[in-house]
Amino acid sequence: MTGEIRRRPLLMAAAAMVGALPVPTMAYAAQKAPAQPDGQNPVRALEQAAHPLRSTEPGPDAVDLRPLGAMISDAKVVGLGEATHGSHEFFTMKERVFRYLVEEKGFTTFALEMSWPAGLRLDEYVQSGRGDARQVVKEALGRSPWEREEFLHLIEWMRDHNRRHPGHRVHFMGDDIGAPKVGDDLFERVTGYVRQHHPKSLPRFTELYTGLRPLDDSFAYLRRPLPERQRLAANAQQALELLEGERGAGGGDFEWTVQHARSIAQTAAFLACNLEDAEAMRTAMIYRDRTMAENVTWWHRHTGHKVLLSAHNGHVAYVPDLPETHPKVQGAFLREALGKAYLPVGFTFGQGSFLSQDQALAGSWKKFTVGAADPDTSEHTLDQVRRTDYFLDIRSAPAAARAWLDTTRPMRSIGTEYPCPLADVRIGRSFDVLIHLHRVREADKLR
Repeated sequence: MTGEIRRRPLLMAAAAMVGALPVPTMAYAAQKAPAQPDGQNPVRALEQAAHPLRSTEPGPDAVDLRPLGAMISDAKVVGLGEATHGSHEFFTMKERVFRYLVEEKGFTTFALEMSWPAGLRLDEYVQSGRGDARQVVKEALGRSPWEREEFLHLIEWMRDHNRRHPGHRVHFMGDDIGAPKVGDDLFERVTGYVRQHHPKSLPRFTELYTGLRPLDDSFAYLRRPLPERQRLAANAQQALELLEGERGAGGGDFEWTVQHARSIAQTAAFLACNLEDAEAMRTAMIYRDRTMAENVTWWHRHTGHKVLLSAHNGHVAYVPDLPETHPKVQGAFLREALGKAYLPVGFTFGQGSFLSQDQALAGSWKKFTVGAADPDTSEHTLDQVRRTDYFLDIRSAPAAARAWLDTTRPMRSIGTEYPCPLADVRIGRSFDVLIHLHRVREADKLR
């Protein structure tokens, strides 16, 4: 699931379908950069901080990423953003950075803003190699922004890594709410555990999940009356609480089963949102980002894994780029939970193409192209740095660069629907590290 008009979540798509939700209007009101005194040229200061990238493609040579590793330091969860949900270089850089973090920094989990059960399906392939990778990716990521050849390449590399390094295995997780894309499996993980360890409670779980399972068609589910959805959400929460009270048997499987039940309850609660109430939708957006952060935190603490979290810039940042509709985002919740163990990395680009959905085409993915950024945007100045592609540490940049980065300006923030307005972003307050690419192209649709 992805955010508001630009990173449209499932509820937004459903709202458009039933005509129940007003589309918020976004103002274009960014503060223009103040004039810089002599000797305080932000481009020159940014150049002093910039570390060149040799490539955006994954490969064995990662020497140029060593300064990035130093910037990441001892962080346990790294949020790596993207300025579009459909550009090749953003996706390949994520694999390149993840491979470096696995091989040099001890990271072992790649997390993505997709549903928990879909993540389980992908991780099963990464661990076992059973089935066809392309088919597994289609099943788990179908119709999402990540149903792309680039993510298939990542999954294949992860599987190959585990085959070559059984003592240093990597994992894939989905941290988001959302209907399972793999049938009724998530419910069966819960009821199967109860059947084995607490058989007397099975009839009650069956009763509580009746009407909710299988949750594989959210659009149909959202057509149900609001009171019914709220009742089912309450039942899912009751099932979670009932399971949490059944401690004692099951060993390590118990905590995983509780997390599966928690995912069901999270999704049911989100889908119980009142589509006709704008304030309720704001609350739902906060709930979604908090839930994603809680799932990542649970995974990190339960497994001990270091995690690379892949999501849109607007979700990994400390502060929202759409405060009117997303008052608090995942990055803020992660900072509260993990402190300095969380580090967000933003992504910008100068020009190029990407895949998104044209509102007039009812969800069809198509190629869009944008030229050089306008002079009052952040991308315009970032693109003047004499590096084709580069990254920099915002925290330790020269004073003139930090002052420039700490000013709100328009910036591209493109998600699952285009065209869309620019967002007002204060880069220095949103991220710790920034990666800028001069040119991007559209991601490759999965064949």
